[in-house]
Amino acid sequence: MKQRARMLIVDDDASIRKTLARILEKQGYLVEAVEKGKQAIEATSQRFFNVAFIDIRLPDMDGTELLERMRETEPKMVKIILTGYPSLKNAIDAVNKGADGYLMKPFDVGKLLAMVKQQLEKQEESMRFSEKKVTTYIETRVKQIELQEGKKRAC
Repeated sequence: MKQRARMLIVDDDASIRKTLARILEKQGYLVEAVEKGKQAIEATSQRFFNVAFIDIRLPDMDGTELLERMRETEPKMVKIILTGYPSLKNAIDAVNKGADGYLMKPFDVGKLLAMVKQQLEKQEESMRFSEKKVTTYIETRVKQIELQEGKKRAC
């Protein structure tokens, strides 16, 4: 059975957290919601999340600062910025600091779900590719060790 994707919502607006959580839970995702950046850092250091939705303006830090800090705790997590204050500068900062997506509030539910699906597919493909690389490396290394051991015995 495939494991359900885990979502983290980081937004100081309780109605956004509740609405987004309901939308994602209806899609079958496991959802956790927090209102501050510090809580998000704590959550990501303790649990794995596939996707984080991050408000650009949080009470304790800027969303772009949180992007950088979350990259340290969970580099493979997809990070999507949500903002009610769209600007070219915010979008460029977000992308430069590791955002995988940028959505404006109020967000279009269809676009949001399509972005989540696309990002989860990319994430899964990346994981499969990484697993394949590790498997190939291990198989190659085992053969090298076996050859070295065979040469030692022959001498």
